[in-house]
Amino acid sequence: MGTTHTVASADGTTIVYDRHEPAGDSRGTVILVGGAFSYRKFPKMVRLAELLTEEYGLTTVNYDRRGRGDSGDTPGRYDAAREIDDLAALVAAEGGSAALFGWSSGAVLALRAAASGHIPGISRVVAFEPPFVVDRTRHVPPADLTATLHGLIAADQPAKTVRYFMTKAMGIPAPFVGLMRITPMWSKLTAVADSTAHDWAVMAEHMRGEPLDPADWAGARMPVLVLSGGRSDALLRTAAGAATAALPDARHIEIAKLSHNPNVRLLATPAGEFLTAREASTR
Repeated sequence: MGTTHTVASADGTTIVYDRHEPAGDSRGTVILVGGAFSYRKFPKMVRLAELLTEEYGLTTVNYDRRGRGDSGDTPGRYDAAREIDDLAALVAAEGGSAALFGWSSGAVLALRAAASGHIPGISRVVAFEPPFVVDRTRHVPPADLTATLHGLIAADQPAKTVRYFMTKAMGIPAPFVGLMRITPMWSKLTAVADSTAHDWAVMAEHMRGEPLDPADWAGARMPVLVLSGGRSDALLRTAAGAATAALPDARHIEIAKLSHNPNVRLLATPAGEFLTAREASTR
C-alpha cells in the first residue's frame, strides 16, 4: 500500500497521489499518467505501481488526474497546459526529477509534458499506446467533437457523455459500448465522465488524421520508450510507430500478446527494465 499525499497545481487545483516506496534504496521515481476513464485506484494502475516498486526498486507515484478520483477540477475549463502544470507540481514535490509512464491519452499527456520544456526534471518517458490518429484510413473523430462533448458535460448527461466519447473520440463500435452499459464497469465510467473533456483537450490536435510534426516534439530530448501490443487495434500500432519516428530519441517495442487492456505484468517488464537501465539512450 502506498502513502497518500496532496500537492497544489499552479492554478490552485489539489492533486491527490499515492507514493509507493521500495523496501531498499530507490532506483528513481516514476509518475504514472492514466488514460481516459482511469484513476489512481483503478486496479491495473495499482498493480503496475506495485510491480514497478517491488520488482524494479522504483519510487512510484500514482495520481488522480484533475477531474477524477480525489483530485480537484476546473469545470468548463479544459486545457492541456493545466495538466502539464499538474505534472510539474508532482515532479517538484517528489524532488525535482522523475520519469513518466503514460497510458493511452496519458501517454500523449506525458509526451506533451516532456516536449513542453516546462518540466526540465523529466528524465525518461514510457509511452504505452498513445492514440494518435495520423492518417484517414481508419476512425477519425468528428470536427465538432469538442462542442458536442462540452455540451453533454454541461447538461449533466454522464451516460451520454461516456457513450459519445467512446464511439466518436475512441472509435469503439456502438454495439460494444451498448453491452458495457449492463456491466458493473459502467457506473465507474459514468463517475468520471466529465474528465473526458480533459483527455480531449490533451489529444484533440493530434487525432485529426494528419501526420505528426517532429517540430512539435523536438523538446522531448530525453530517452523515450514507446510500447504497443500485437493484439491492439491497427490504429494504435500505427500511432506507436509514428510517435517513435517523430521523437528525437525514441525506440518502439511491440509486445506480441499485449492489448490496449493489457496484462500488466507483460507491460511492467520492458517499462521497468528501461526505467532502471543505467544507459537508456535509444540511438
